[in-house]
Amino acid sequence: MENNNGSSLQISKKSFFSSVAILLMLMIGAGILTNVIPSGAFEKVLIDGKEAIVPGTFEFTGEGGYAVWRWFTAPVEVLWSPDAVTVIMIIAFICIIGGTFTVLDKSGMLQYIMNSLVKRFEKSKYMLMAILTLFFMLFGSVFGIFEELVALVPIVIILSYALGWDSLTGLGMSALAAGFGFSSATLNPFTLGVAQELAGLPAFSGIGFRIFVFAVCYGILYGFLYRYAKKIEKMPQKSSIYEDDLGQKEKYANITAIEALPNEQYLGKTVKIFGTSLVLVIAYIVAGFFVPALSAVSLPVMALIFLVGGILAANASKYGGNIFKDFVAGIGGIAPSGLLILMAMSVKLIITNGGIMDTILYYASEKVSQMGPHAAIIMIFLLVLGLNFFVSSGSAKAFLLIPIIAPLAELVGLNSQIAVQAFCFGDGFTNMLYPTNAVLMITLGLTVVSYPKWFKWTIGLQLFMLLVNMALLLLAVVIGYGA
Repeated sequence: MENNNGSSLQISKKSFFSSVAILLMLMIGAGILTNVIPSGAFEKVLIDGKEAIVPGTFEFTGEGGYAVWRWFTAPVEVLWSPDAVTVIMIIAFICIIGGTFTVLDKSGMLQYIMNSLVKRFEKSKYMLMAILTLFFMLFGSVFGIFEELVALVPIVIILSYALGWDSLTGLGMSALAAGFGFSSATLNPFTLGVAQELAGLPAFSGIGFRIFVFAVCYGILYGFLYRYAKKIEKMPQKSSIYEDDLGQKEKYANITAIEALPNEQYLGKTVKIFGTSLVLVIAYIVAGFFVPALSAVSLPVMALIFLVGGILAANASKYGGNIFKDFVAGIGGIAPSGLLILMAMSVKLIITNGGIMDTILYYASEKVSQMGPHAAIIMIFLLVLGLNFFVSSGSAKAFLLIPIIAPLAELVGLNSQIAVQAFCFGDGFTNMLYPTNAVLMITLGLTVVSYPKWFKWTIGLQLFMLLVNMALLLLAVVIGYGA
């Protein structure tokens, strides 16, 4: 993560180019699909300012294909698409985070915090792992917080280094945990809440089964992280990112390093200042759960809090560096991830503008209507899972899908509550697997982990969760969940 220009957070060249290659292939693949699948459209109505499909209104439009040259201009076209504001806010957010963490790293504050935490938890670090994993999962499950937690990922990764683990473990305790929490929603207003409202269900009804689901998912994730951390503790070279991690890991591995910090006397005050900004961020996130208007501007507000808190903390540390220069260097180190975000979002743009999104939904719904309840609920789950590759936003996907799958579920003898649970499963877990998810690309951009190595590390867990999801859905059918 260190580099020649002084940036603390930086996407590595290898990670960047491998991600670009993967996303380029996906863009081309999406373009080819627009020339293979006939275009069509459902009628749509506006509900709470968002488009929702009217079931039974599908018609083929006869307009085929999407110009080849637009496959490659799509990342630029994203900037004036309906997602433009969101994309620009995400890129600005990640640049501010990169700059702020570089300044904090140069000040010595991050090393001070990690050394203190290691001393506090050196004999109970797996308890700390359990607490952190639960913290991130709860924020995803209860508040529907996902993108906003990205800012905390670098801190957890550095803590992972200090405890003798690697970047993958840090990502697992933070980003992966948030994704698992998002999937095992208990009160998530952005997926579960919206989906239940569209399906005509009481808000957050059926919570007993969902708490059981959350406990199962938490146990699986913690077990996965525990086994992996134990393995690399015994033999660090077994980590696929051992070489990539070396420089930064050595920096935070020695808990006596604090004695060498020339500005040690000021770092306690620095931690209090930045700690206050973290508390404000968490308070804002929680407030957004009760006041939806706050969530609409969460990224710029959080970026501002981090920026002000980081600059004030660095200034109080008296580390002797040039804050402005280090901040700009931090932006430069993380800025290339902006292209990855644009490319990831362009896959959805190509599919949507190519007119085949509704056609895919139509074909799938026709198939589901001919199935029995057990096969149908699995098919609904797989439909959402597939669509999540192109539309990562949970609430947007709910408006697109629930008007179709809720009536379909009733048609084949299922109730809407089970259909909503299938939606939550299909929407969530793969958020931390699909390269078309901008949040995943942002998260990896803050680390030395390339997408191929991330995929290899998580694919076994993801396939296992696929089977667990199916088993839980079948269990829901058997016990008559929601009836």
